[in-house]
Amino acid sequence: MRIARDGTWFYHGSPIGRKPLVKLFSSVLRRDRSGDFWLVTPVEKARIRVDDAPFVAVEMAVSGEGAGQVLRFRTNIDEWVVAGPGHPLRVGESADGAPAPYVRVRGRLDALVARSVFYDLVELAELDAGTGTLYVISSGRRFDLGSAT
Repeated sequence: MRIARDGTWFYHGSPIGRKPLVKLFSSVLRRDRSGDFWLVTPVEKARIRVDDAPFVAVEMAVSGEGAGQVLRFRTNIDEWVVAGPGHPLRVGESADGAPAPYVRVRGRLDALVARSVFYDLVELAELDAGTGTLYVISSGRRFDLGSAT
């Protein structure tokens, strides 16, 4: 099995088109400390290849403002995650040098924030004049998005 960067799940090279089946598989997905991904059931443990992150954040909802702002992200499997201390946002770098934003979903499993959602996130961002860093607040926590330059 494999999960592509766009969140599509594959079995023997064919995409799994049934969302309920993908949701079922995702419920038993785990990532170990070495970074390997596994489907773990009471009976068996099978390795799964993940091209980037196992989920994609496809929608963002914003409530409140300032220090009380809350950012919620919906994944491609319709799971909602509230960015905050237990579900941090981070921005890495993709292989081509572009920003690669992620939000923690559960355990060691992240969702790649879709490009359109990242643009919405950047529109919400504030500029830290002292460091030149763009940041957002969610659930009382600051998350840096990167340099404004």
